[in-house]
Amino acid sequence: MIVITLTKVPRSLRGDLTKWYQEIQTNVYVGNVSARIRDLLWDRIMKNIGQGEATMVYNANNELGYQFRTTRRDHEVVDFDGIPLMMHLNVATGETVHGFSNAAKFHKAKVMMKKRGDKVAKSQSEKASMVAIDLETTGLDSTQDEIISIGAVKQSGDGQVDRFYKLIQCDRKIPKNIVELTRITSEMLASKGVSLSEGLQSLQKFLGDLAIVGYNSHFDELFLTNSFKKVDQPDLANQILDLMPMVKKSDKFLDNYRLQTVLNEYNIENKEPHNSLSDAEATFKLATKLIENGVLKI
Repeated sequence: MIVITLTKVPRSLRGDLTKWYQEIQTNVYVGNVSARIRDLLWDRIMKNIGQGEATMVYNANNELGYQFRTTRRDHEVVDFDGIPLMMHLNVATGETVHGFSNAAKFHKAKVMMKKRGDKVAKSQSEKASMVAIDLETTGLDSTQDEIISIGAVKQSGDGQVDRFYKLIQCDRKIPKNIVELTRITSEMLASKGVSLSEGLQSLQKFLGDLAIVGYNSHFDELFLTNSFKKVDQPDLANQILDLMPMVKKSDKFLDNYRLQTVLNEYNIENKEPHNSLSDAEATFKLATKLIENGVLKI
């Protein structure tokens, strides 16, 4: 049996530990793994603990039947005639010297920015020229399915934010599952939608030459490329930046990398998921956060 307690560690580390241990109470983990896996996980804790602390109790062949490990600076594990004891120190030892993963570094940077209100980073993010884009479609096959809505949010060099939203007319009946997901019906497209050609022309005018940011943007890029071919219009020449691989590199211990999971990690609210404008707005905010953290440069 192994018991691990954590204090003030990055959320990514807590989530990572749940793959091997049960969290029976906040920051208290219990499990039963081999000595090799136990040691590897302790090394992982040490590398990703940030400024937090950890203590581990595990089975051992001694009089008590267990042993300690700890990173606490106000306690020290001592051996008293073969018996492990946790000794309280009147004076805490020096600063922790644990390693820091990229995930821990970026988490620490986010916290420090919030506390200090980094005006320089904020100013830079406000002036970044970019446009976030999102599509809703009748399905996942870019060669067979069609775009039914386009949402985009852009920011020019002066910091002004503008929004773009178009419903796109579609010849086929919208599948029931897509209606439930997007709340877009065939009737809405017939009465409020514009033609694909008009929608794409308007989008190109809105985008200008700004860099495009998206989340899993390969999906949207394929649909746009095929749609421009359908209406015999030139494809976009804008630079397209996919935020997903950037998030995967900077936040290595998320449970998954679905957009909603990532937005939750960055404390970004998306009031209408699967609405192209709302998703574009959320993606724009995520891009801004990544710029603030030095992950994205435009």
